[in-house]
Amino acid sequence: MERAKQPKAAIDIFLRYYDMLRHGKTGCIAEDEIVPVAAGDIDDLMQIGDSHSSAGAKALPHTVVIKLNGGLGTSMGLYTAKSLIPVKNELSFLDITALQIRDFNERFGVSIPLILMNSFNTDADSLAALLGTYRDIATSIPLSFIQHKFPKIRAADLKPAEAPDNPPSEWNPPGHGDLYTSILSSGVLDKLIDKGYRYAFISNCDNLGALLDTWILGYFAEKGFPFLMEVTDRTYMDRKGGHIARLKNGSLVLREAAQCPPDSIGKFMDTSLHRYFNTNNLWIRLDALKDMWRRKTLNLPMIRNMKKLDPRVPGSPDVIQLESAMGSAISVFENAGALRVPRTRFAPVKNCEELLLLWSDYYVLTADYRIVMSPRHKSIQMNVNLDPKYYRILDDLKERFPSGIPSLAGCESLSITGDVKFGKGIIITGKTSIVNTSGTQALIPDGTRLTGEIKLS
Repeated sequence: MERAKQPKAAIDIFLRYYDMLRHGKTGCIAEDEIVPVAAGDIDDLMQIGDSHSSAGAKALPHTVVIKLNGGLGTSMGLYTAKSLIPVKNELSFLDITALQIRDFNERFGVSIPLILMNSFNTDADSLAALLGTYRDIATSIPLSFIQHKFPKIRAADLKPAEAPDNPPSEWNPPGHGDLYTSILSSGVLDKLIDKGYRYAFISNCDNLGALLDTWILGYFAEKGFPFLMEVTDRTYMDRKGGHIARLKNGSLVLREAAQCPPDSIGKFMDTSLHRYFNTNNLWIRLDALKDMWRRKTLNLPMIRNMKKLDPRVPGSPDVIQLESAMGSAISVFENAGALRVPRTRFAPVKNCEELLLLWSDYYVLTADYRIVMSPRHKSIQMNVNLDPKYYRILDDLKERFPSGIPSLAGCESLSITGDVKFGKGIIITGKTSIVNTSGTQALIPDGTRLTGEIKLS
């Protein structure tokens, strides 16, 4: 890490996690260590309404927006910045993020800084895209800072993993919990505080429902929280995502899937038991964050992830990636809070199934550049299951929908099994399952209407 010019703060955190690993710590949170958060146990944004909006408007000049932008989209077969993928009306995630900030600044007469937490892989391309088209939203605050990297660890003997033919694969990103270390070691935290900024709204760049909001900002400011997490109701699609719970002492905690022991996985995925899902939309008081660094109390729980050194190489050795989650700070900040928000504030794209929905008319782009569910759609969240053999990679998805995505505004669920190619002007409604067992690609003709069980051969 020193040879790779990683700062002392990042090295210290890695060494703490590595020492835990050497002593057999797993970072797991068992079911008997927590209590589910009951319905009504946390405040609800829709019940609070705009009662804090005036306080939010007053806080705007002291607020920044930080977007997590380190991902390459490798789960969809990409090796470029995921935020540059066109997702709606030929606009990328980064385009829409910049347009949201520009529109917000114009409506409120402010100049909110946009800051990207990039990786070494995404920084140059993302900044070039921003400055090439949206130079008007730049401020005196740096447009980005770069997250750190941790060495992968061989599972067999806990030594550093080695890949002489592909040295970059010896490293892993430390998870988005690295934001707190990166913003400090980059000097951006001190610069923000010196210029009078007090609040930061943080979210994933691929979550186009996460906009700066004066209702929430005012609530956050007037309640005096040092840390606030937006949560929303879990659905089947969120069953593997992190949920909040309470420790036996009453404080809130975030439990990610990698922190769940095998004997608790059933209850972890029970969405009726653990109701609230972490949207990764967070609000942080910058002075509280700096104070925690000053007191050396910002110790996030370790996440131990088992991976392959290079998933693309058969027989690649097992490695351990040490990571942390940004939202896990909810158990570290004293008096941290959680706020239930509507599903409209959570519209991420982690895989080709979610990208398919975003490309379709299931979502629409509003005049103020929000991504919202089509008013024609009735369900909270539609379940989509695409055969991973044919639809996991972005290029495969494009090849099978060459003339555009079918209309899904009237669809309740969609499952596609086998190799199916779609023509143009197709409409899918209701609960639809399409199965092709022929072993060769099937074609759905132009203008077809589909619903129910469709068997192709």
